[in-house]
Amino acid sequence: MTYIISIIVLLGVLIFFHELGHFIVARLFGVGVEKFSLGFGPRLFGKKVGITEYRVSAIPLGGYVKMVGEEPDAEIEPDQKDISFTHKPVLQRLLIVAAGPFFNVLLAAVILFVVFMHSGAYYMEPVVGDVQDGSPAEMAGLQAGDRILAINGSGLESWEEMAGMISASKGADIDLEISREGEPLSIHITPRLQSDQNLFGEDTQRYMIGIISSREISAKELSIGQAVVMSVQKTYQIAELTFVSVVKMVQGRLSVKNLGGPIMIAQLAGEQAKEGLIEFLSLMAVISMNLAILNILPIPILDGGHILFFTIELLIRRPVNIRVREIAQQAGLFVLLMLMIFVIYNDIIRLFTMKWPFSQ
Repeated sequence: MTYIISIIVLLGVLIFFHELGHFIVARLFGVGVEKFSLGFGPRLFGKKVGITEYRVSAIPLGGYVKMVGEEPDAEIEPDQKDISFTHKPVLQRLLIVAAGPFFNVLLAAVILFVVFMHSGAYYMEPVVGDVQDGSPAEMAGLQAGDRILAINGSGLESWEEMAGMISASKGADIDLEISREGEPLSIHITPRLQSDQNLFGEDTQRYMIGIISSREISAKELSIGQAVVMSVQKTYQIAELTFVSVVKMVQGRLSVKNLGGPIMIAQLAGEQAKEGLIEFLSLMAVISMNLAILNILPIPILDGGHILFFTIELLIRRPVNIRVREIAQQAGLFVLLMLMIFVIYNDIIRLFTMKWPFSQ
């Protein structure tokens, strides 16, 4: 039951904010909204206010905002032209469509701000856990338990910061200021170019000194300003990682078996909900960014496809041929359906190769 409730809450919040973005900007530009729906399919319940019906529908895997004159070939009453989506300037239409993904980005940043304000920033201490045999670190005399305080006079706080500074040395000699059992020491060392793997499991080369982290984790409280900065930085990092992952999958450099669908999301949501609210919110922020990136892909039927058509309209100063748009949307729908089938297939395969999550 935890898994079911968790995915309903998670998807409900993400879908609501996505559609809220479309709704708010549409109303800002004077476009009439006929329906604001959480979910697809038959109406479960709702209420009509003015010309807008706010409703919850039976299939909770999406949502939509139906605007007056949304279809280019729709028949519009003369008295509704002022509130028709199609009759608005193309830039306004583009902004209305782009508002959905933007609100998912905004939601992710707000959630991360709350997480940072509550829990602070976690980081890995720059403490040596082990030294590799024959490495520059061993030859220079580094030992397990040594805490690295500075490199070439520049202070540092985290293992990630230290690794970045070593890699940036490009093999030039560096001076490490360390603390060993409370005593300050200075060590001269030359990084060596070594094979490594990045987040995607790809072989890469970078300069290292041959030490392994002790994996000591610490947290520090953040001011409101620091939390804002870190939430924006983390939102950007998630977006960059998601986009790069999509590109690598298209290039065939990252296995499409990494793709997950609603079953995987339900499993992750349930597991994080059991860990606590902060963990659940962190997952929600990541999936919100994934949803934003997915929606801006230039696939007809997605927001990105509409943005593409409106961008072309801005450039050629006339709407894209309706027949061309219809064919493109049919193709986009086919691609989306195939993608959904594939990710659900991936989910099912995972369930047969791991512990069944709903039995706990």
